[in-house]
Amino acid sequence: MSSPLPVKSEAAIAVRDPLALAQALLRAPSVTPHAEGAVALVAQILESAGYEVTLLPFDSAGTPIANLYARIGTGAPNLCFAGHVDVVPPGNEAAWSHPPFGAEVVDGQLFGRGAVDMKGAVAAALAAALRHGPPNKGAISFLITGDEEGPALDGTVKVVDWLKARGERVDHCILGEPTNPSALGDAVKIGRRGSLSGVIHVHGKQGHVAYPHLADNPVPRLLRLLTALTAQPLDSGSAHFPPSNLEVVSVDVGNPAFNVVPAEAEARFNVRFNDQFTLDSLKAEITRRLASAHRTGSYEVRFQTGASASFLTAPGPFVDLVSAAIAEVTGRVPEHSTSGGTSDARFIKDLCPVVEFGLVGRTMHAVDESTPVSDLEDLTRIYELMIARYFAAFAA
Repeated sequence: MSSPLPVKSEAAIAVRDPLALAQALLRAPSVTPHAEGAVALVAQILESAGYEVTLLPFDSAGTPIANLYARIGTGAPNLCFAGHVDVVPPGNEAAWSHPPFGAEVVDGQLFGRGAVDMKGAVAAALAAALRHGPPNKGAISFLITGDEEGPALDGTVKVVDWLKARGERVDHCILGEPTNPSALGDAVKIGRRGSLSGVIHVHGKQGHVAYPHLADNPVPRLLRLLTALTAQPLDSGSAHFPPSNLEVVSVDVGNPAFNVVPAEAEARFNVRFNDQFTLDSLKAEITRRLASAHRTGSYEVRFQTGASASFLTAPGPFVDLVSAAIAEVTGRVPEHSTSGGTSDARFIKDLCPVVEFGLVGRTMHAVDESTPVSDLEDLTRIYELMIARYFAAFAA
């Protein structure tokens, strides 16, 4: 392991017990971007189990971010478990029924910030991999980041680049985001919609409202542009995706007065789009719609950085294997979902096919975030089945 970080002694952790692992992780207050202790704990556990562990700190934005890649076994196939150990702030800690970093178990429920998003799934994956042991052929690996809940500039995206640069082959990946709406086994995510944000800025001329001929009001022009963007659906969906949706999230003229025509007007929007569009074709469609509504004056549209394209891990042997393992343990046939926001799968898909399956997400980012202890054990059993069947099917 390169560049070891100091870790509290965790020798007493029952590393094959997902509850013990989850409690140890939850007690590390790894609010983005300060996840060093949680990443170091994962590194210590994996190194003790014989994994080759590389710590990968990146710092392009002025804040050090902790990441790791760990692998056991050689050759192909390489099954990777990915996840993050950074968490969002707990908010008002006095509003919690149990301390957000206490990892208390009450009435069969594990409480703590990150219990479902997503230290619980990281713990389940660790326990499952350690129960299985090294594969006879191929490899098991872990990609763990401390920069998923933050700007995501120095986390998984950088680790993926590092893996590609060194020629490290990863064949398939399971990302433990909380995918289930209500019960474990509800859904496995096989893709994600893309995300594109933009700003429309309309230029006018400030003046007195009583003398409109001396001013140039940008607000009516902005309203026409927004109507052109939203009047018609972008598409009607596709085989695996719901329709794309464009949402106007802000309209602002910065004008507190009632007797002044503003000089500028601005609107912000976000599009969550399916596989009917690429980033380039979506930008072209937005530009076309705006141009169709333009009559006089000037405006500009600025597309924001950080956009992501949609992707799909097509149903087939890998998706079927994952779904069958979930169904066997939970008795539920999971929906093949592409709903929700973005995740680090948007980076991993450039490395290998990726599916997402984790805990129930109802309490993620909320006060009293929690998961049933029984779900932790069931998720571990699901991951164990996935590992065993993966190498039986893909390492033949």
